[in-house]
Amino acid sequence: MSESVEGGWDCHVHVFDASLASHSGHYRPVDRPLAQIEVVARAHGIGRLVLVQPSVYGTDNSLMLRALALEPGRHRGVVVVDDAITDAELDAMHAHGVRGVRFNLVSPVGESATPARRFAALAPRLRQRGWHVQWYASAAELPAVAELHRDSGLTCVLDHLAGFGTSVATDDPAWQAAEALAAQGAWLKLSGWYRLDPQAPYTDLVPQIRRLAALFGARMVWGSDWPHTMFAPDAMPSYDSTWMPVVEAIGRDVAEALRRREPEIYQ
Repeated sequence: MSESVEGGWDCHVHVFDASLASHSGHYRPVDRPLAQIEVVARAHGIGRLVLVQPSVYGTDNSLMLRALALEPGRHRGVVVVDDAITDAELDAMHAHGVRGVRFNLVSPVGESATPARRFAALAPRLRQRGWHVQWYASAAELPAVAELHRDSGLTCVLDHLAGFGTSVATDDPAWQAAEALAAQGAWLKLSGWYRLDPQAPYTDLVPQIRRLAALFGARMVWGSDWPHTMFAPDAMPSYDSTWMPVVEAIGRDVAEALRRREPEIYQ
């Protein structure tokens, strides 16, 4: 990374090109280039981004890789791949800044093979490169995720508060799975509030965030989920609104320290 790059981390954003072929999903991509989110993030003290492959592009990671190549070493990426990918392709992705593979159990358009089969096939090669596996899963699916990661030697990263929306009860069995994953060294993304609670400013999620923060401790990262694909392009939530639930839950000083450090999973 260039010494000149400063600022904190936004660990979950997407880039889109409306001219690219895409799979049918719950949204139609509009142009959202890397330069646009860089300007928004920089205005809030964020200089490093983690680009996550969106479901509508399936395993075609070319747009993300081109974005990462614009300023080598500055940002990081999480891709979607199938088990037919070659070692040479994985190595090229690593050189671009990719550090993880995403498994999407919520909106898996464009993903082939069952998650368990793909996980088993990719695991040895991901371990070799020090990559993690990022899961977009509901809370009910966490026991299966925990079982896959047990003794796998692969770090687990849980998208969007691990699916712990306001409908997940305090005695739900998913909490035991979250505790098991945390004990295995999993990481948690503080992101995607509107996927978990329909009412801004999402203060009803604060008890969930605090309870999970007690489990995962320092192994947490924040992500804005820009450009917020659940919203119309002209009605996106403000960047600040994706950050304030973290401040409310764990306090500004702790939250700012979390946002400014370089997470191990992206090194």
